[in-house]
Amino acid sequence: MSDKVEVFRALHHGRVPGDPLILPGPWDAASARVFVEAGFPALATPSAGVAASLGYEDGSTPADEMFAAVARITRTVDVPVSADIESGYGLAPKELVERLLEAGAVGCNLEDSVGGVLKDPREQAQFLAEVRSAAADRLFVNARVDVFVHGDKDPERAIERAALYVAAGADCVYPILAPADVLPLLRSGIQGPVNINARPDGEGPSFAELGELGASRITFGPGLQRMATSALREVANRLA
Repeated sequence: MSDKVEVFRALHHGRVPGDPLILPGPWDAASARVFVEAGFPALATPSAGVAASLGYEDGSTPADEMFAAVARITRTVDVPVSADIESGYGLAPKELVERLLEAGAVGCNLEDSVGGVLKDPREQAQFLAEVRSAAADRLFVNARVDVFVHGDKDPERAIERAALYVAAGADCVYPILAPADVLPLLRSGIQGPVNINARPDGEGPSFAELGELGASRITFGPGLQRMATSALREVANRLA
């Protein structure tokens, strides 16, 4: 597992502008196999996509079921898999790390909001520091910054939170739903890799353009799962 973590960490560094790391989000074992067969070197599960595959609304998946779903994905593929575990399910940092490692994950997303309300950034930074301490170098921590989805959408506020999280040991910062036109400002103010979400349907800036603007890594949230569901619905309607 330690080798996979180092491989995953290395994928985030030394990237040239215009060449961000693309991490598709599998929602089950079958989709994970598809992405690996297509040649992607690593994967990042989306909590909303996994929730949909398990029959839950986003944010309501029981922790045990989420970790079990991640474990099914990691044992199906050989590439590193990072897991979106929302805000941590109220677990203590040590237990959270143990559950992730048991599931075979090499990293995690951790949100800085609960129930649509931003957490106190210093308290979140302390939580991230405790997670990082418990994990040492065994997990890649992607700290989500929810200013653009649950806050005032002020880039400076996002940068302030990001600085606290990086100082606490976060390996990457994820200002979810940050508009493309603020990426240069975010890039200039955030140390280390920056994760940006993009639409998988080709709408909006290209991946290369997002990389030029400052994205180190690109994920899609539940976008791929929703596209697959839409395609399946079309097939089902033709069969009905």
